[in-house]
Amino acid sequence: MPHRRHIWPGSPYPLGATWDGNGVNFALFSAHAEAVELCLFDTNGREVERLKLPEYTDEVWHGYLPEARPGQLYGYRVHGPYDPAHGHRFNPAKLLIDPYAKALSGHLLWSDTHFGFKLGNPRGDQLIDRRDNARYMPKARVVDTAFTWGDDRRPNRPWAETVIYELHVRGYTMKHPQVPTQHRGTFLGLSHPAVIDYMVKLGVTAVELLPVHAIIDERHLVDQGLRNYWGYNPIGFFAADPRYYGASSHGDFKTMVGRLHEAGIEVILDVVYNHTAEGNHMGPTLSYKGIDNASYYRLVPDQPQHYENYSGCGNTLQLSHPRVLQMVMDSLRYWVEEMHVDGFRFDLAASLAREKSGFDGGSGFLDAVRQDPVLSRVKLIAEPWDIGGDGYRLGAFPPGWSEWNGRYRDTVRRFWRGDGGLIGDFASRLTGSSDLFGWGGRRPWASMNFITCHDGFTASDLVSYEKKHNDANREGNRDGTDANYSWNCGIEGPTNQPKVSALRTQQVRNLMATLLLSQGVPMILAGDEFGRSQGGNNNAYCQDNDISWIDWDRLDQPMLDFVRRMIQLRREHPVFSRPRFFHGQRQPGQVIKDITWVTPDGLEMSEADWVMPYARSLGCVLGGDSDEIQSHTAGGQPDDTFMLLMNAYTEIIFYTLPPPQLGKSWDVVIDTARTDPIRPDEVCAAGARFPLKPHSLAILRRRNDDLSQ
Repeated sequence: MPHRRHIWPGSPYPLGATWDGNGVNFALFSAHAEAVELCLFDTNGREVERLKLPEYTDEVWHGYLPEARPGQLYGYRVHGPYDPAHGHRFNPAKLLIDPYAKALSGHLLWSDTHFGFKLGNPRGDQLIDRRDNARYMPKARVVDTAFTWGDDRRPNRPWAETVIYELHVRGYTMKHPQVPTQHRGTFLGLSHPAVIDYMVKLGVTAVELLPVHAIIDERHLVDQGLRNYWGYNPIGFFAADPRYYGASSHGDFKTMVGRLHEAGIEVILDVVYNHTAEGNHMGPTLSYKGIDNASYYRLVPDQPQHYENYSGCGNTLQLSHPRVLQMVMDSLRYWVEEMHVDGFRFDLAASLAREKSGFDGGSGFLDAVRQDPVLSRVKLIAEPWDIGGDGYRLGAFPPGWSEWNGRYRDTVRRFWRGDGGLIGDFASRLTGSSDLFGWGGRRPWASMNFITCHDGFTASDLVSYEKKHNDANREGNRDGTDANYSWNCGIEGPTNQPKVSALRTQQVRNLMATLLLSQGVPMILAGDEFGRSQGGNNNAYCQDNDISWIDWDRLDQPMLDFVRRMIQLRREHPVFSRPRFFHGQRQPGQVIKDITWVTPDGLEMSEADWVMPYARSLGCVLGGDSDEIQSHTAGGQPDDTFMLLMNAYTEIIFYTLPPPQLGKSWDVVIDTARTDPIRPDEVCAAGARFPLKPHSLAILRRRNDDLSQ
């Protein structure tokens, strides 16, 4: 193709395509390439010109086009050895996506031409495929990032006040009756006033968005009429996926962030820096693999043809390489500084902290984030595991991080389904898991508590199914975990039996109340607050349809009211979100300890009580007059004292309330066994026996106007 434009030397920094008001600078890292061609496309996706990047500085290929403008579509062809045995997979026949692309045009259309080798050849990936794939590839787009933010201000919610709401941008609004049809499933849909008003009234303080980075739908899914709905298959870390916006990725996303901030809601992105969509050695060549495979990926040391696979998706990014680490850090800062997000949840974060010897709490990535003046001030949440043999690292991340507490999820599920021998572990989870996080000055908010998330059963399904029902995924129901720790309350799936339905409703109340009364940071799966079901599918990653979309017409108003009340109770009473771990001791001038665990007889629990294998109930008194609570509340005011009672047994358990010295009477605030659980309207006298019904939770508050001390 003839070279018709003159390209200037440009600069090796910044990486990517950067519009400066006069032209565009293009810069691409590749330590092992021999040459790089910049390919320009018209608005119809037709390649109109190829220009060889003229300069190579510090392993960066670069050039400047004075005539280029925002909107220009482009891609790269990178020349070098095709030598898989030594880790190199260069193939200039393949158009490649810029790793720093800030917007993409179009979607990938699957074709055999995307593979750098000839598919079906007996030599596997050894024989190069020289067919051009450009017509089937999405193209990078030069962008002008200018946006009028106005007086946008980050909510900067303290961790202790945070309630996170995990949702999918598309699934949350696809069936919302008040969102205009053209905006459903997009950033603008999520920024609709009716949607934001609902979240404000619910009481959540942050939305955690499932991945919005540009992704590729796996070929086997597309062939079956499915797609990667969740989005854990990234091909770019600076661009939003085109399915979530209309004409402007930046404008739509920033509008969404600005409106959520105006409502006091933070935006947290679920990010996937552990792998890319290029798969293993038999996967396609779409970007990093063809730009510099040996630098971007962790290769098996003695067999660089193959990839180390700590993600379960075929490859693992090599964050121990300085340029790959730079890309991740640049991406994170870009989303904070340019797009105004408030934090990140890192998928399979243990793989990001791997050095040559394995997981390292002082890895280059963790150290880089910890000292970064931008990133160290936003919310950082780790999914603290990967699929490596040493990959389960719950509690091992450094100070400054919160961690998805999978042990909390499993213990709470098992307790409420009636498993015995759990009260000690259950008590630890309720109180912030200090056994896991109580080191290095970490606080209770280091524990990100959740019972359900996108991956697994919804809360409604957790009490309606004992087995997964994933047939719609077309994998023979083999996918998804079998360790659900669920209980169907007697019947598998939907039922018209009133007693079973009532018990299921009660169990969901128990789960939601436990989550919102536990120390740490609660995370609610969107839709759980009003009974959303996925029909027993516990791995709906490929279901971009009614299975995953929230059906707003089936909203359970009483359940929604209950969850709203629980969030309100947590917000109004900091005794449920303490700034420090409990220490179980009485402080000078205080009548009771910060926490006292009690038996049904009203006595303080002994060591023998903790190890009873048949125990399926637990009670405690939370002291609200602690100095730690007062320092956390406005004006230094003490909080109320509460009694929390939980019964996962099949019979009534009578709990003796505290003696008059601690208060003459107690108001019943919540009782999940009541028809109206949030307005029980009952007062109990000190020393009375409170009937805690089967499979129920109750909260009682000491009346402060009749204290005898």
